[in-house]
Amino acid sequence: MNMRDIKDIIERHRVPLTDEKVTQAAIANALDLAGVEFEREVRLSDADIVDFMVGAVAVEVKIKGAKAAIYRQLERYAEHDCVTSILLVTSRSMHLPTLINGKPTLVASLSRGWM
Repeated sequence: MNMRDIKDIIERHRVPLTDEKVTQAAIANALDLAGVEFEREVRLSDADIVDFMVGAVAVEVKIKGAKAAIYRQLERYAEHDCVTSILLVTSRSMHLPTLINGKPTLVASLSRGWM
């Protein structure tokens, strides 16, 4: 499954936006309903744990946080060989470059499901 497909699945669902753990559970449910295989809370290193891995796609959920800190976290994820692309799932208005450390990126808007 590619990250555009994952993005589309997530954006079609209304997920709660008040608590990140509840948001992650709702995203897991949406992926389950779509028949997507994934792992949660995957340890990439001692310092890096990504919210979801769908194959080699790292999926990070952020409903709060400074944009610079989020970007630095994604940069660290992109350094791992097991990650081939990165999908940021957020309620924040945030843009990413098309590549971080040579890995393709996309942003999925959690607000889209509420439109």
